[in-house]
Amino acid sequence: MSVYKINKKEYVCPLQLSLNVLMGKWKGIIVWILLYEYRVARYGEIKKEINKITKVTDKMLIQSLKELEADGLIERKVYPVVPPKVEYKLTKQGLRLKPIIDALEKFGMLYQVKK
Repeated sequence: MSVYKINKKEYVCPLQLSLNVLMGKWKGIIVWILLYEYRVARYGEIKKEINKITKVTDKMLIQSLKELEADGLIERKVYPVVPPKVEYKLTKQGLRLKPIIDALEKFGMLYQVKK
């Protein structure tokens, strides 16, 4: 049996790894925002988009962004200006999620209709 690793964590199958990378209330929404709303977004823009639907705390949003960055799905760019300017965008690895996000979105729409 193969073992799959990311950030010192081991998984017994690639599906488990994939689900863990996107697991969490905010990660999927963040990826969706960076795919479809903004190519590059500042923290406030991401929070504003999420808050149109539901409320997210700063702690949870920051944690989700850090985890996505640690997993290599988003890139964080800090500009040396005052006030601080930080931008987020998907990495090449993160952009590979597009067909998966599209399929999950389609599943959600169809599942909702059938319920």
